[in-house]
Formats: sequence, structure tokens, C-alpha cells
Amino acid sequence: MNNKIVLESLSMDLLRVAKGYYRGSDRMAERFLEEALLRKNEVKQSEIKPYLKRILIAMEKSLKNTDKEKKAEDALMYSTLIRNYSQTFCV
Repeated sequence: MNNKIVLESLSMDLLRVAKGYYRGSDRMAERFLEEALLRKNEVKQSEIKPYLKRILIAMEKSLKNTDKEKKAEDALMYSTLIRNYSQTFCV
């Protein structure tokens, strides 16, 4: 699958995670978190810049946090970073 599509899908999953936690829909947020972590594995590592590789590693570590508010904030931040990357570097 095209990296642009995978990265944009990952970004949307992370956005849904953030919205789910902010709204108190923890079950929904956890489900999209699972989807996001699976989607991360679909990214073709050889086709992305090194800093995005580091972001993806940090994202996975950060989203294993138990503090839901922190997890929501991090999911929103990573969603934005990944979306910006996909719109700038993926064609």
C-alpha cells in the first residue's frame, strides 16, 4: 500500500484516539489506538525520512502511558506531525 495512504490513515486513527479520550469514550479510544499501532507496522520504513522513524518509535512508547489525558495530548500531537509529513513529503 502507498505510504501516503498509510500515514494519513495512521494520523486519522490517532486523531480519533485523542477525541475518544477527550470525550470520555475510553473503549473507542482504545480500539483506535490498537488500529493505530497496527497501522504503524504497515509503514514502509525504507521510504520515510529518519526523523519520522524516530517519531513513530516515540509515538508507540508514549501511547503505552497509563495517564489518559497525557495519552490524548500525545495522540493529537503525533497525529498532526504525521499528517504534516504525509502532506509535505509523500506524493
